[in-house]
Amino acid sequence: MTPEKKKRISQIVGTAVAVIVMVVLQQTVFKAPGFDKVLMQTAQEMNKNCPFMVDAETRLDNAVAAPGKRLEYNYTLINTDKDSIDIESFTDYLQPILVNNVKTHPDMASFRDNHIIMDYNYKDRNGIFITKISITPELYQE
Repeated sequence: MTPEKKKRISQIVGTAVAVIVMVVLQQTVFKAPGFDKVLMQTAQEMNKNCPFMVDAETRLDNAVAAPGKRLEYNYTLINTDKDSIDIESFTDYLQPILVNNVKTHPDMASFRDNHIIMDYNYKDRNGIFITKISITPELYQE
């Protein structure tokens, strides 16, 4: 094989390798995982209706797609001061309800299928953080 032919083959192989590396980098490093995009879109859609009164005591302020396949819901207890609430009892009461909702609600199926963590953050009427209840796949896939 002539030196010119070897050089040409090396150039073709080098170009092919460069293209493959570029495609792999785009697919792995520069592209967000598919479901993270779905979570961001879900949060954006929810936020179009926020703030939203869930019931007479609870307002959904917003939703945020967070890293690590998490969706955060931020609530305000509009008639409650942090000092007047038993946080442990509040959490013990609310967590099973939230878990059951994730387990059974048809709209949550894609979240279950994709092992999403849902964080429910609560603050009092003065904006003071009360508690965070995390619903993990281990809880809703029992």
